[in-house]
Amino acid sequence: MASVLGTSATAILASRPFTSPTPKPSVSTLTLTPGLGNGRKFYGGIGIHSKKGRSRFHVAITNVATDINAAEAQKLAAKESQRPVYPFPAIVGQDEMKLCLLLNVIDPKIGGVMIMGDRGTGKSTTVRSLVDLLPEIKVVAGDPYNSDPEDPESMGMEVRESIMKGEKLPTVLAKINMVDLPLGATEDRVCGTIDIEKALTEGIKAFEPGLLAKANRGILYVDEVNLLDDHLVDVLLDSAASGWNTVEREGISISHPARFILIGSGNPEEGELRPQLLDRFGMHAQVGTVRDAELRVKIVEERARFDRNPKEFRHSYKAEQEKLQQQISSARSSLSSVQIDHDLKVKISKVCSELNVDGLRGDIVTNRAAKALASLKGRDKVTSEDIATVIPNCLRHRLRKDPLESIDSGLLVIEKFYEVFS
Repeated sequence: MASVLGTSATAILASRPFTSPTPKPSVSTLTLTPGLGNGRKFYGGIGIHSKKGRSRFHVAITNVATDINAAEAQKLAAKESQRPVYPFPAIVGQDEMKLCLLLNVIDPKIGGVMIMGDRGTGKSTTVRSLVDLLPEIKVVAGDPYNSDPEDPESMGMEVRESIMKGEKLPTVLAKINMVDLPLGATEDRVCGTIDIEKALTEGIKAFEPGLLAKANRGILYVDEVNLLDDHLVDVLLDSAASGWNTVEREGISISHPARFILIGSGNPEEGELRPQLLDRFGMHAQVGTVRDAELRVKIVEERARFDRNPKEFRHSYKAEQEKLQQQISSARSSLSSVQIDHDLKVKISKVCSELNVDGLRGDIVTNRAAKALASLKGRDKVTSEDIATVIPNCLRHRLRKDPLESIDSGLLVIEKFYEVFS
């Protein structure tokens, strides 16, 4: 009922007379008459029982009907009218950042990527352009947590209980979600909160999922992550560590899966990131301003073309986009067959040990990223060149910072790599 009386229905009602000359089913009509409320209070057009007394208005709901075809047409129109996204293959340069993003799409267990660099270098544009390349995954139909019908760790509690009872659940193919986390988001919006509508209409306590629920099995993108409030950073740390989000609100205790690829971008001049959060990012990409004049002119011209006619510009890169999509899909399917020699694993761990990297995340992520790169290149075996390509991005942000050290931490990793792998 509440969905019928949303903002769109209100807008339609404002533009139509309350009485229709034709008997066709139409959107519900409202009659507001002052007088007795018959012991009911109304909130946003919904009546709930309360103490007897007078209310200012009596709301009568008549002729409630929904046109499914019209709703589908509205959805299609909304999809086509979405803001056009800059195509991924059209981005000039910034190969390190693009590679890190692609490897995370191929193997989400790498754990995300932190992109740090100068302002105006295309960090946000590149991340958002990844939307077109995201593959489809199998999800339980109508589930707010995008539950995996085959993996218990990625199932919501209701889905898991249904499967344990032996029920057959309908599944659909859906694109991996990319969820933007705004800097000004409240903790309730991120974690989830009480469903006020159900509390008022049905008198029951119900949970309304937040952004972490929507991001399960998808991507959570935080622009200017180094400016994020500390309490939200704590929430992200908790969910990233356990893969579950636990909400305690108004007598409700609920847990749901929250396994996502965490992608953050920021400018180091605006402040450093807390080391606990930095360690949660699987890879770290550094982005610099392009210095070559010819390349800068090309970037400016391409952007001008996109701003003039986004649809035509996107169409000109359609073939490259589809080729890259097929490459990613093939790499994801062949990832499990990629092997890495024991000798190479020992050398990776030796590099981590000699660089005094805390914990074992560096070893794990480097192994995963090297396998993903080999799979992207169409090989079933990891080479030392694959490791050399990814190891600076996997270890750079895990080194202890020395304020007197002038050399870049990525160069330190490369030097140690060649020393061990020679």
